[in-house]
Amino acid sequence: MFDVNTSLIRFWEKEFDIIKPHKNKKGNRFFTKQDITNLQLIYHLVKERGMTLNGAKKKIRENKEDTNNNFEVVQSLTEIRNLLIQIKDNL
Repeated sequence: MFDVNTSLIRFWEKEFDIIKPHKNKKGNRFFTKQDITNLQLIYHLVKERGMTLNGAKKKIRENKEDTNNNFEVVQSLTEIRNLLIQIKDNL
């Protein structure tokens, strides 16, 4: 889904307290929808915006609601852009 190694997801799980997957007896992780949303937010901050882990932690801790709103706007604009590109290619 994020095109990253699973070790990076496990690392983020340890670094960010907002990711809490459930584990079964084998140790398999089961992520909730909220976990996936939080992973998308972390991915956006760290990989797309180039923030450091400490910077991303601070931004989430201090202003999570605004950070989520900004991320949703970026996702919407990206979807609109992709749709417009698809329409242009079909012309």
